Amino acid sequence: MGLGVGVVVALGLVLIFLLTQATGNRELYERNYAVLFGLNIGVAVLLLSATGWIVSRLWLRFRQRKFGSRLLLKLAAIFALVGLLPGLTIYVVSYQFVSRSIESWFDVKVEGALAAGLNLGRVTLDTMAADLGSRSQQAATQFALSTEPSPSLALERLREQLGVKDLLLWNANGQLIASAGQSRFILQPDRPSAQQLRLARSKRVTTQIEGLEDAVLVGGTSPGATATSSRKARIKALALVSDSNFGLASADRFLQVAEDLPPDLVANAMAVQEANREYQERALARGGLRRMYIGTLTLSLFLAVFGAVLLAVLLGTQLARPLLLLADGVRQVTQGDLRPKAVLETRDELGGLTRSFADMTQQLADARSAVQQSMNQVDAARANLQAILDNLTAGVLVLDTAGRIRSSNPGAARILQVPLAQHLGKSLEDVPGLEVFGRGVQAQFQVYLAENSAHNLEHWQQTFELHGGSAGSDDGAVTLIARGAKMPGTEECLLVFDDVSAMVSAQRAQAWGEVARRLAHEIKNPLTPIQLSAERLEMKLANKLPPPEQAMLAKSVKTIVDQVDAMKRLVNDFRDYARLPTADLKPVDLNALVTEVMQLYADDAAQSIQVELDPLAPRVQGDAQQLRQVLHNLLQNAQDAQEGLTDSQPTGITVKTEFSPSSRRVRLIVRDKGTGFPDNILKRAFEPYVTTKAKGTGLGLAVVKKIADEHGARIDISNRVAAGVVQGAQVSLSFAVVA
Repeated sequence: MGLGVGVVVALGLVLIFLLTQATGNRELYERNYAVLFGLNIGVAVLLLSATGWIVSRLWLRFRQRKFGSRLLLKLAAIFALVGLLPGLTIYVVSYQFVSRSIESWFDVKVEGALAAGLNLGRVTLDTMAADLGSRSQQAATQFALSTEPSPSLALERLREQLGVKDLLLWNANGQLIASAGQSRFILQPDRPSAQQLRLARSKRVTTQIEGLEDAVLVGGTSPGATATSSRKARIKALALVSDSNFGLASADRFLQVAEDLPPDLVANAMAVQEANREYQERALARGGLRRMYIGTLTLSLFLAVFGAVLLAVLLGTQLARPLLLLADGVRQVTQGDLRPKAVLETRDELGGLTRSFADMTQQLADARSAVQQSMNQVDAARANLQAILDNLTAGVLVLDTAGRIRSSNPGAARILQVPLAQHLGKSLEDVPGLEVFGRGVQAQFQVYLAENSAHNLEHWQQTFELHGGSAGSDDGAVTLIARGAKMPGTEECLLVFDDVSAMVSAQRAQAWGEVARRLAHEIKNPLTPIQLSAERLEMKLANKLPPPEQAMLAKSVKTIVDQVDAMKRLVNDFRDYARLPTADLKPVDLNALVTEVMQLYADDAAQSIQVELDPLAPRVQGDAQQLRQVLHNLLQNAQDAQEGLTDSQPTGITVKTEFSPSSRRVRLIVRDKGTGFPDNILKRAFEPYVTTKAKGTGLGLAVVKKIADEHGARIDISNRVAAGVVQGAQVSLSFAVVA
């Protein structure tokens, strides 16, 4: 029904708009009238087809004796008559009105008045031209008798006497002799034609009106309209100047006078002319105008009738729908179907009747849907809880009171590095590798459950260490902080734990920085006096001892000095680690920096270094000096890792840059083909004094880690494994690109 009403209203508005535009835009309307007429006929056919289809369905329902068919036919007939009879009445009245009123629009008195107005305008303009011509002839005679030495002065005086705009003096050849008024500022004023000069010579004076055809009427034909044009309308008079000199060499001269026409006069003349033209055009097209109005009225009638019939059927259907729904619901109830029944969301009594009937069977359906909804909510809550547990970084275990595993999340298996899903139902102590952890957790739960009833404890919390090597070893230790509690309403316990090894490592790095600062302060100061004292003893006693004791003294002093130098280097390394300056981040080209550093290793024939630079890598935020130190430390570690390899073992170092457009980061990668890192070193590689080399302080990677943290870069270290065999190590740093 809403669609039908919308279509009919839209079509009616379009037809009314076209009717109002018929007189104002007659040419455009006539040019497109055939297309509009065809479109309206097409719409009328569609409405008629829809109406016929609906009426046929109603008739078929009536023949089949379906419930509500009689009421529906009656309502449709009533609405159709209500729409058809007023439409026919309005059409007949409108047809008579249009046919008789159009002829009354074109009156003989109006046409005579317009013609008289045109004649009046012409007579007025002719009178003004004749007056200007007479005054111009008198001015020409006065100019001929003038004794002024300059023609321009004489013309200016005459212009002031006449009160005109321009005065120009031309010779017989049409050349300007002198001028006065606005024409003085024009380089090439319009000269009179040869025909005008001949006419002025024969008649002594000639006049013409210029610019009247260029005037444009603004504001329609209403009184007070003004006329504007690109050139003002004016009257020009050309008079022959009689020369007082009767010599043979004298030549004719012509005085041209220009005067602007009053704007109101021009506006009124143009308004009368425009009104007369439009009146004549419409008078000639009165037959076409009558056909347009009558054709539009006829189409409006067709559309109104078809729309009324269509809306009648639709409205009848809307009124009969509640009764049909109620009858169908009664039939379903008699058959034992108690499902919720359809209702109509209307505010009338019929809609209320369908809602009341639906309420009788809704309670059972509501109870059934409530049970199903509760089951769905339980399933959804279980799925949501499982999704949360699966995505937690912390480990979560559900244990019974005997310590057996009931469930676990992937985070627990990742942290403990044990496939806990394969050990469900087992005690945590029985899982290989978790014996100590399981006993500690079970002991904490026993104490917690024993004291919970007395002290109402919410949870217990304890720190544990898992060892990757042999029992009691610190190699590969993982620090866990665990929290346990009893789950309400059940006999199960919840264990939540997280890997805080990174936090512990950071605390150790901070502690090492403090140790390094104190070492640099406490140890370095006595080293110089020790070295100076040993050298002074050698200098004082060298010449006083026999050669054997002298050699032993020199060897002992050299040992002291070498060890003092070694301790100084050690203290300096720790001092540099503790006093590493804050990074001054600026845009840095990693490719250029790697190329610059590689020039320092170009002469190193013992190690082959391969450079692979990504040409698409943009600039990153970094401190160039600290990044050079990072690259030197990584290359030194890579070279040290390949020392001691046999000739049959492959060697080589790779320095590589990679740009990831998706993450907008650039990676700096250093690879070697050494023996790799032991597992216990991998977990603590970035801590100070952690190394596998016989020499060195183990501060190289610690400095790299500290610089990476200053740059906000991600650092990763790993072994390169192929076919189960370690084939070297890799260290990579990921930097953010310049925004």
